[in-house]
Order: sequence, then structure tokens, then C-alpha cells
Amino acid sequence: MYQVINRDGKAKRATMTTVHGKIETPVFMNVGTVGAIKGAVSTDDLKTIGTQVQLSNTYHLHVRTGDELIKRFGGLHKFMVWDRPILTDSGGFQVFSLAGLRKIREEGVHFQSHIDGHRIFMGPEESMQIQSNLGSTIAMAFDECPPSMADREYIRQSVDRTTRWLVRCKAKLQELNSLTDTVNPHQLLFGINQGGICPDIRIEHAKQISELDLPGYAVGGLAVGETHEQMYDILDHVVPHLPSDKPVYLMGVGTPANILEAVDRGVDFFDCVYPSRNGRHGHVYTVHGKLNLFNKKFELDPRPIEEGCGCPACRSYSRAYIRHLLKAKEMLGMRLCVLHNLYYYNHLMEQIRDAIDEHRYSEFKKTTLEGFSSPED
Repeated sequence: MYQVINRDGKAKRATMTTVHGKIETPVFMNVGTVGAIKGAVSTDDLKTIGTQVQLSNTYHLHVRTGDELIKRFGGLHKFMVWDRPILTDSGGFQVFSLAGLRKIREEGVHFQSHIDGHRIFMGPEESMQIQSNLGSTIAMAFDECPPSMADREYIRQSVDRTTRWLVRCKAKLQELNSLTDTVNPHQLLFGINQGGICPDIRIEHAKQISELDLPGYAVGGLAVGETHEQMYDILDHVVPHLPSDKPVYLMGVGTPANILEAVDRGVDFFDCVYPSRNGRHGHVYTVHGKLNLFNKKFELDPRPIEEGCGCPACRSYSRAYIRHLLKAKEMLGMRLCVLHNLYYYNHLMEQIRDAIDEHRYSEFKKTTLEGFSSPED
């Protein structure tokens, strides 16, 4: 059940109650593609840094280790020892990202595995079966993510096929949820809006999928080559045509600034690999923007990454020491940076929720964005 608690302009503060616990939104979902956050981050760590939802990848878990094996362990929650909500994406993004290794047909997509080249077929029914085996809290519909700058006629045909696939996903998941051996019979399905940067196609698609009365809706196919301004324009057009009493998920987005802007347009759910990927390369987020700890100016810096930060890295270690670890290629350096970045994102979402509750979101967004470009003291 999804319930809006407060609104501040278009920004909304809500809760979503699931079989694996309550989600406070707006929320950033920490990305654990194959059932773990890259950077040696454990599920205990995730709780320490305030993670609400963990996100994993259907395609990657299917091709490596295998969803049937995970089902034998009682599903992904038990396999990775995580008792809070998990969202699994559908494999649809790999239709986009593995363009050189796949063929799209009405029945689904024929892949070559990026690991060993063996042939894989995945359609709506197969994606739902895999996600059912994983037993995630929220399953994403199988879709095609067309390039944002693709030909308009191709985008229209792709979106029409995605709609047909969504109907098949809904029917298959209802069937799977009714089986006696299903890992999670309460698994929820989110549909995905597509349409590139064509507002009219996006709006038409949003109206069509809204009629299916799903537990939630995502906006996909953004942050894949278009400008930030184009992404915000699409959100301005699309979000008003999705159900106001259902959560909205902006897939694969993004930077702290992207999140602040999207919340202002009514988005609830976010995910992105940026905090973990950048952390593994020594790039860390602060209220003043992003720092590169490989920079020599931090060689003798005794301060934590961020003054006043409550993350495990900042509570104990200096910039100088973390830089030393990174330069020495010690895994601890990477781990501390990832922990800091994920904590930063999770804490930012907490601040966003508080600002909406107190009806000061516009001011919070303005001062936070200004802070990213202001120098440190």
C-alpha cells in the first residue's frame, strides 16, 4: 500500500508498505547488481548506512549463479541475508546496453551472454519467472529501452511492443503469485513508461499503462544520452499523466542534482551506480560537490571526507589515510569511499523527506544546489 503523507508543490512525501517492510519515499535504492554492492559492502553495512531498498539485476543473476539456484535457497532475501525490500529490474535495460549481442522479436529478445557467449532467450514470461524465483519485493516489467535519440517511428513501434509485453508480464506474475511454491506470493509489479524524448509518445504511453492499475510506475529510457534539461522536460510532461496515488520511479538516475530536480517533479524512487562506481575510483560526494581523493592536496589533510558526516569512514578516518589506501591499492580505501557515498545519498534522501514534511523543499533544493558549487572553508 502506498500513501502520500505530505506534498510541497509537486514534491511528495509518502510511505509504501510491502511484505518486506515499509519504504519511506523519496528513496534512493542502493544498487547491488549481482546481490552485493561492489566495494566489499555487506548487508550489515547497508543497514548501518541507512539503506531502505536494495536493487539487483535479473539478467546478471540469471546468467551467473542462476535464479533457480537462488530459489533453492529461499530467494534472494535469504541468499544475501537481507530482510528489507529488494527491487529487481527486468533485464530490459540489457536489451539496450547489449545492443551488439541481441535480436528483438515480438516474443522477446534473443541474447548472447556477455560472459561466455551462450544463447539466451528472455521475454516477458521468462523475466517474470526469473524475478519470481528471486522473490524480490518489487519486480519490474520487461521492456525495451530504445536509445533516446532513436528515429521517432522506431520509438513508437518499440513503445507499442513494450505495452504489449507489459500486459503479458501482468498476466504471468499473477499466475506465478498464485502457485504454492512461489518464493514471494506478494511480489509487486511496476510498469515502465518509454518514449525517448518525444513528449507526445511518452504521454500517450503513460495513459495506456496507467489503465492497467499496477502498484507502481517507472519512467525509463532517460539518462541514456539526452541532456539533463531534456530529461527534466520529459518528467514535466509525463509525471502528471501517471497515477497520483502510485509511486513513480525514475530509473538509473542519477546525480544528487538530478535527484533534487526530479523530486521537485513528483518522483519517489531512484537508483544509480554513481555512488558506488565513483567511490571505487576515489571520488566522494560532499555538500560542496564531488572530491577526488587521489588529488595530492589531500596528502596531508587530517579532516574526514565530510565534517559532521556520520558514515563509518568519516567517523574514524582522515582524507590523508583514505588517499594513502587508494594509492596503495588497498581494498579498504575503496570500501570506505563506497560506504561514504552511499551514506551520503541515503542521508540526502532523509533530508529531502524532512524538507517536504516541513514544507520548505524549494528552499532546501536551492541552498543544496548552490552548496555543490561553493568552495570549502
